[in-house]
Amino acid sequence: MTTPDGFDLHPRLAADTLPVTDLPLCRVLLMANRAFPWLILVPRLPGAREIHRLDAADRALLMEETAQASAVLEAAVRPDKLNVGALGNLVPQLHLHVVARRIGDPAWPGPVWGSGVQEPYAEGEGEALAARLAAALTAPPAPRAD
Repeated sequence: MTTPDGFDLHPRLAADTLPVTDLPLCRVLLMANRAFPWLILVPRLPGAREIHRLDAADRALLMEETAQASAVLEAAVRPDKLNVGALGNLVPQLHLHVVARRIGDPAWPGPVWGSGVQEPYAEGEGEALAARLAAALTAPPAPRAD
């Protein structure tokens, strides 16, 4: 579905994910694979394909939103390592992956891409995680303790 500003989510991303929330720049999605808690950030910029082609302000905002999503995913699932990447070989629409990894997970220590591991969430489980992540991503920042 195309938004009024011309953004259209790639069909493969729409088919493989659950919606989480929209941040100022990115649509945040949860990969529908329980084996790897995995967020995808898609800048809502029509035709965006490469990070270096974004203007400086959008590049900076993309990095800030990636850091925010990484921190929220880390707090929610306590992984051993977070992997962040932008591949786009199958889906040319610009998107960043934030993948929570655990030592001994089904693809460890290799990449999750092409691992063939697909474990669906139990009914309602993915939606519940997406809701928790959305709440954390959209919560106002905590006051600083000076």
